[in-house]
Amino acid sequence: MANLQDKFSWYELMTTDTHAAGKFYSSVVGWTAKDVGMPAMPYTTFNIGDHGMAGMMTLPQEAGPTPAWIGYIHVPDVDAHAAKVVAAGGTLHKGPVDVPGMLRFVVMVDPQGAPFVLFTSNPAMTPIPNPPAPGTAGTIGWRELMAADGGAAFDFYSQMFGWEKGEAHDMGPMGTYQVFDVDSIPNGGIMTKPPAVPGPFWNYYFQVDGADAAVERIKTNGGNVLNGPHQVPGGSWIVQAVDPQGAAFCLISATA
Repeated sequence: MANLQDKFSWYELMTTDTHAAGKFYSSVVGWTAKDVGMPAMPYTTFNIGDHGMAGMMTLPQEAGPTPAWIGYIHVPDVDAHAAKVVAAGGTLHKGPVDVPGMLRFVVMVDPQGAPFVLFTSNPAMTPIPNPPAPGTAGTIGWRELMAADGGAAFDFYSQMFGWEKGEAHDMGPMGTYQVFDVDSIPNGGIMTKPPAVPGPFWNYYFQVDGADAAVERIKTNGGNVLNGPHQVPGGSWIVQAVDPQGAAFCLISATA
């Protein structure tokens, strides 16, 4: 699992109806849903060919009542990094938890209240060769934090993971949209959330071929489009939506 350090490297949907959600995202994004869990611990992966892009599980009681996506950031030592996050004002919500033979993880909450996961993978795991290239339909194209204070949030994540400042976009009354780079490559953005957004959270953008067609798939399959499609700096088209179970997600496409 090379080149994962300090990056979002996995994404997980916690939902109330895994069967329905599997059908929804398979249709909208083009993933193949595959059951990889045991009877005592059901788990589904969303795949492109043999490559897992994201996972799905039944919403745990401790996660609250609302289905949601959460992102996993890879670190070399999850216990040490969790302590670092706590020292910087974050909160340990769950763990450490071991998934035998695969990974060790903790669920964290940043100082402003946005959840994320830290994980360290088993060094013996061998990645499947020839992963899909960035921009391929079904890959994760962008990550976005709606923070209570965008500037303070950037400082926190930069301190924790070494993320660098990329382009900054003036959004007028909405403030500054700060792109963060990982290994000098734009990876996501951080901004202060609008007052109408109830709390800080991470958004994840799934790559699709054609935003307009994806919007129709969302509607046909029972989802709700909140915003878009509209074009953003750099030329991509984005869509912000909610799936039928209530989890927020986003789509990104090179074309309308």
